[in-house]
Amino acid sequence: MSFLRPSALNNFFITSATVLKWMPCQSWGFLRWPGLDGLLRLLVLVLLWSTFSELRFIPSSSMYPTLRVGDRIIIEKASYYLKVPAINDIVTFRAPKQLGITGEDVFIKRVVAKAGDLVQVHHGSLYVNGIAQAEDFLVERPAYTSNLTYVPEGHVYVLGDNRNNSYDSHVWGPLPIKNVIGRFVTCCYRPSNK
Repeated sequence: MSFLRPSALNNFFITSATVLKWMPCQSWGFLRWPGLDGLLRLLVLVLLWSTFSELRFIPSSSMYPTLRVGDRIIIEKASYYLKVPAINDIVTFRAPKQLGITGEDVFIKRVVAKAGDLVQVHHGSLYVNGIAQAEDFLVERPAYTSNLTYVPEGHVYVLGDNRNNSYDSHVWGPLPIKNVIGRFVTCCYRPSNK
């Protein structure tokens, strides 16, 4: 009774259907809506991201060549709850109240001196406590001269990497640490030069 026996073609379809069940693309379960635990995990992740980090846009060339106009950067805000900014940290901060600047403007600069230091720019170099600093990240040497400035307790001295095109501590003086928002972590997007 050979007519009751399944054909070879039928056997192929039956065996391949069972094999295909174990392939990950054949299961549409990964497209399911996450349960309540998945939504809670997502909510916690969004809250942690917004509390401890921030995305920022670079609008000016004051930090060139380290950061370029149009760069999108990630700022980490948690570490300065536990420690003060260190020398060479790139920080974002609310600008000190000056003529033409509101307290809502956010700047990004490099910390070059901390509390207790004496800072001066002259002869194209930055001097901290009388010692010329080796700064290989500058686009060009400063063309200005600044007075000897003492950085008081609870303050830092910040300068842009593009010293001749930067509105920073050489103009307004030491920056209060309470104005610091966060620390530069990484450049997450750099537009192509067209």
